Amino acid sequence: MQSEVVRFSVNKSDSNLFIEGDLVIPDNPIGIIVFVHGSGSGKGSYRNQTVSKKLNENNIATLLFDLLAEEEQESDIQLENIVYKIPGAILNKFNISLLRDRLSTVTDWIKNYESLSNLKIGYFASSTGAAAALIASAKKPVKSITIRSGRTDLVDSNLLGQIISPCLFIVGSKEKSLLDISKQTMKKLRNAEEKQLNIIQNASHLFEEEGSMKEVVEVATRWIKRHFS
Repeated sequence: MQSEVVRFSVNKSDSNLFIEGDLVIPDNPIGIIVFVHGSGSGKGSYRNQTVSKKLNENNIATLLFDLLAEEEQESDIQLENIVYKIPGAILNKFNISLLRDRLSTVTDWIKNYESLSNLKIGYFASSTGAAAALIASAKKPVKSITIRSGRTDLVDSNLLGQIISPCLFIVGSKEKSLLDISKQTMKKLRNAEEKQLNIIQNASHLFEEEGSMKEVVEVATRWIKRHFS
């Protein structure tokens, strides 16, 4: 199994502005999953790392990366307490167009990276990252999209109709609002090859209840392996 830290430049005029990711390539990989974290999270997300480890054990490569450069994260921290005073201001972590562009950059890099270029690509997205993943896949379809507690209401309805990638929604039964959002999104995914909702019983937004995250991992792994087969 090969693992390495990779960097992606995000500003042509500033070589010091980059995002970083952790790439793991198991022996004889059948595909690669790119993780798209939510606001306030990053490549170090315990939940995403848990899913990543299970996928690696099933011969699936994974890439966990930070959607924002370190300077952009620091900027958000500084602005968080005053952004409400600035009309129209949006923190970087809530800028879905920016997050989509970052995901597209990383996806294009994978397609041109020698040891990965022939692999099928899928997304595992959470919270606001789910919106970025869906928008990115509208123009560049991927093999499958797995969405955990996704804020898919942030995606324009017309755009949802353009998505053809199979989509799995994983939501805790205690998250009534996210359940409604997921069901509404599924109705608008009229051209998706497949769409499925998996409700984890007695689980909340972060799946902190005993056994709930394990169930998320198992459900996601089965879905991803089937679409990489």
